[in-house]
Amino acid sequence: MRRIDAIGIGLGIFVAGGSAYVLLRLVGVDNLEAGTWSQVLLFVGLIGWLLSYGFRAVGKKMTYHKQREQYEQAYFQKRLEELSPEELAKIQAEIEQEKQVGNKE
Repeated sequence: MRRIDAIGIGLGIFVAGGSAYVLLRLVGVDNLEAGTWSQVLLFVGLIGWLLSYGFRAVGKKMTYHKQREQYEQAYFQKRLEELSPEELAKIQAEIEQEKQVGNKE
């Protein structure tokens, strides 16, 4: 995340809290209750964001994990393309041999 993105998110949250307060005041809620409810809404939003972040981190659905998987796939694909036909046949024979040993166990 870039610095400008973090500033934008912080500003957006600030504006959202102020907007909630103003909307509650326009509806007729008094100052104290409008402030309390706008804080409650922001708190619930924060908890929801933290939970979603936690689920994404545990499920490895974060941008970093996806980029790393793409890099590893591209790396191994390039390495595979660089193998000579003899080396590729040797590796395939080793894989078949490992599968046969694994099936016997």
